[in-house]
Amino acid sequence: MMHSRVRAAVAVLSLVMGLAACGKTGQEGAPGGASAAVKTGASAPAKPLLISPEDLRTVGKSLSGSGPVITGSIQPERRADLRAEVSTVVLQVLKDNGEPVRKGELLVRLDDTAIRDSLTSADESARAASQSFEQAERQFQRMRALQAQGMSSMQAMEDAEMRRNNSQSDLVAARARAASARQQLQRTEVRAPFDGVLADRKVSAGDTAQVGKELVKVIDPASMRFEGLVSADRMQEIKVGQGVGFRVNGLGPTEFSGRVRRIDAMANATTRQVEVLVDFTQAARPKVSGLYAEGRIETGSTEVVVVPEASVQRSGDDAHVWRISERKLQKQAVKLGDRDPRRGVYVLLGGVKEGDQILRNPSTTLVDGQAVEMAAAASKTGG
Repeated sequence: MMHSRVRAAVAVLSLVMGLAACGKTGQEGAPGGASAAVKTGASAPAKPLLISPEDLRTVGKSLSGSGPVITGSIQPERRADLRAEVSTVVLQVLKDNGEPVRKGELLVRLDDTAIRDSLTSADESARAASQSFEQAERQFQRMRALQAQGMSSMQAMEDAEMRRNNSQSDLVAARARAASARQQLQRTEVRAPFDGVLADRKVSAGDTAQVGKELVKVIDPASMRFEGLVSADRMQEIKVGQGVGFRVNGLGPTEFSGRVRRIDAMANATTRQVEVLVDFTQAARPKVSGLYAEGRIETGSTEVVVVPEASVQRSGDDAHVWRISERKLQKQAVKLGDRDPRRGVYVLLGGVKEGDQILRNPSTTLVDGQAVEMAAAASKTGG
């Protein structure tokens, strides 16, 4: 019994000492633990952003076109889809995509064996028909002379004349068959209709070419034009002869100019757009057809504040730029108007004003309020 009481007392004493030690540790360690937590949770301040004058752009006013937007592609005016006019086998294709061709140059050779045999047969038939006609003509002339002398009947002369006429018909038909065979033979050689470039090769040697099958396509790069579409809602603003400024996808920031040549009289029933043909007004033009182009028909212009497309960052429907204010970065929301596809700028309706400095090509790692240092000033200090 006594031993049990001693053991209980020892256990209670150990518990009390343990609780006291825990309390002391918590009191002494609390400040250190809190400090560690603060240090762990706090983020280090962003390093100053080093920029050069080339990284900045000053917001300013510019003349912005107010005409309708035109989109479409660059297409050649002179283009020819060369198709098979006889059913036969392709023997040889002499040109490949992108190679220049001259007018009359042989591009594709088709098998002419069967057609050449038909031509030989038709020529023989025409020769035999010619001989029969000549013989019938001589017979008719003799019978007519005898009838004039009273030595032959009128019926005999008429019979000779009928045989002559039938032979003549046979000769004409035989010559027509020979001419058709000769024409078919010529169609086994596909030649370039004009100077240009082979744009699309559709067949290879050994292919079977049915009548109407497309073989190759030839275009004239010097005849390129802008075949664009404009919303029918803006038709009243467009007139023949108006200027057009546009850019071509794949050719960088190069700006092209043109002039409206023709406006179609019928809109597309599905898209409600009207095709507008635009001629280039400069000698330099794209050499590749099918490139996407976008621009604006110049029906008027106004002076507005603009911001480059590259300086704008988007988040859903919101847009913002990074403005430099008091040597710090400021994430500034902006309200954008129409986009000028020719120059790649937006009309600025609010957010920043003329004269503000913004980053030309902001990255996605910028921090609002981040300090800014100019590279030129940093280099002078280092020297």
